[in-house]
Amino acid sequence: MRATMFTLIALMLTSTAPAHADDIVAKTTVDQVWSGHPVGFALLTRGDHQFVAYYNADRQMTVAMRHPGEDQWQKAALPEKLGWDSHNYVTMAVDDAGFIHLSGNMHCRPLVYFRTTAPLDITTFTPAPMVGQREDRVTYPDFLPALRGPENTLLFTYRDGQSGNGEQIYNKYDLKTQQWSRLLDTPLTTGGGKMNAYFYGPVKGPDGFCHLCWVWRNTGDCATNHDVCYARSKDMLHWESAAGKPLTLPMTLDTADIVDPVPVKGGALNGNVKLGFDSKNRVIVSYHKFDPDGNTQIYNARFEDGAWKSRLLTDWKYRWEFGGGGAIITEIHLSGVTTGKDGPLQLNTTHKEYGTQNWRIDEDTLKPLGATKLDSPTATDIDDLESDTPGMTVRQSNDLGTGDNPDLKYVLRWETLGPNRDQPREGPPPPPTTLRVITLRK
Repeated sequence: MRATMFTLIALMLTSTAPAHADDIVAKTTVDQVWSGHPVGFALLTRGDHQFVAYYNADRQMTVAMRHPGEDQWQKAALPEKLGWDSHNYVTMAVDDAGFIHLSGNMHCRPLVYFRTTAPLDITTFTPAPMVGQREDRVTYPDFLPALRGPENTLLFTYRDGQSGNGEQIYNKYDLKTQQWSRLLDTPLTTGGGKMNAYFYGPVKGPDGFCHLCWVWRNTGDCATNHDVCYARSKDMLHWESAAGKPLTLPMTLDTADIVDPVPVKGGALNGNVKLGFDSKNRVIVSYHKFDPDGNTQIYNARFEDGAWKSRLLTDWKYRWEFGGGGAIITEIHLSGVTTGKDGPLQLNTTHKEYGTQNWRIDEDTLKPLGATKLDSPTATDIDDLESDTPGMTVRQSNDLGTGDNPDLKYVLRWETLGPNRDQPREGPPPPPTTLRVITLRK
């Protein structure tokens, strides 16, 4: 996240190990927020400063700041108001000089970008230009502070275009001149006007590569996702296949490294294609598609002996028949593969019929070793899983940064109604809900 790509937005669907109630150190109220539909908020801790970007009860884009451990928040409203689109999340980054960068509230509309004119000072947010070209139809903005460009430059990426006809753009930020320019002379991917790529990543792997996976989609209908693909890079400039073959940019369906040629309406979905790694630092791509009987199943693919090999993980007797445009209600969700403490690989899934399960996977064969049903209804960091308001669902965002105390971590929590295909709801809007930062001891 990304991106990261886009049914119920990836920023609201992060899967990590559940925490126990006694791990919670504090709950701090930030503000009352819009609850009419889910849209991603951002939490960013930088040393002794903590920032939250969100839409308040009046749908106004707002940034709040505090020092961790304090309860008082300073707030600054920005000149952007949210409509009904669940794609219009907000995201942030802090550069090495302390200036805050913010982008959001876009779905195929002109770039919205703010930067502070003073370090760590939210009262100085000002609309700012980027490159000035290919910025009229922007979706899925994403800063990449952990993946630096040449000379340690901050990176920013977005989709130019629309679902079924878009290209992925990458920019870099020069700290000395405070100017943005293109990282790449060409888009990273192009569908040639016939499709666009939906990404997971790039993710910095334990092998030193930046890893990226994606599916293509032909139209705004999410049933037209197809062809799980992969690429990696050492420098974010030069990309190659899992076999180490250089990939010409922009990557297309014809030139990409195809992990699994899932057909259109074959059960693959953007947002549910994930990256993970085994104990030997080999990348594993996890995704779902229809099996020969037409049921939706999870598969894990790894590059072995010169080819991608995909293995079936689940044996579910259920078909998730999704389709249409707009943000949909996600019936199945999966994490990437992680290395388990006791040996086997692990992967978490949530399922409309089967609940939340932790899968153990044999590392040598990628065959399932069994699944354990988890008590929590979602794979989440916090214990507050039940909404305080009837009809609402808990949303969360993990921290985009790190604080001074290595023993603590932070999670953003609020509640909203479910997705509504990005359309207005009938009747009066629901009451606002409380946005909190949850402090947990690792």
